[in-house]
Amino acid sequence: MAVKDAKTKKGAGPAKMLRIRLVRSLIGYPKNQRVVARGLGLRKINSEVVRQDCPEIRGMINKITHVLKVEAVEKP
Repeated sequence: MAVKDAKTKKGAGPAKMLRIRLVRSLIGYPKNQRVVARGLGLRKINSEVVRQDCPEIRGMINKITHVLKVEAVEKP
């Protein structure tokens, strides 16, 4: 059985990060969309979070693109 080196999985390159901002109110949208926003960590209008760019986060963003502003940032 081969053992993967931890450096190849995590420190291989700079991690891509996304700055996600809630720009519209979720009032009037279905509950599942409000739950997705809460799962991203967005609670109020203009609240902003920085999350790692991964398929799970991208899927959540794709569900509520109409209320978000997303931009890529370099990891500090």
